Amino acid sequence: MTDQLPDRLSVDPKSPYHDADLLARGVGIRFNGEERTTVEEYCVSEGWIRVAAGRSLDRRGQPITIKVKGMVEPYLLNPVDPAKAD
Repeated sequence: MTDQLPDRLSVDPKSPYHDADLLARGVGIRFNGEERTTVEEYCVSEGWIRVAAGRSLDRRGQPITIKVKGMVEPYLLNPVDPAKAD
C-alpha cells in the first residue's frame, strides 16, 4: 500500500468514500494550517471539510454536519515503514 491518500475520504461507513483500512491506519487533517481532529469527511480538490455542528443529531441519529471551505492537507498518522512492507 502506498502513502497516497485519496482526494476524498469519509468516516461514515454508509458513504461511498469510506475506506476502513485506511482509517484504521490513522489519517490526520491539517485545515488552513491548523490540526483538526473532528473531521467527518474531506475533499482536497474542492477544498472543504465536513465537521459536526455541536452535539446536534438528525432524525436518524447521525451528527448534523456543516461544510467549511479552506486549504485541506491530509496525512497519515502511521506511515508504512518500507522495511516492514516486504
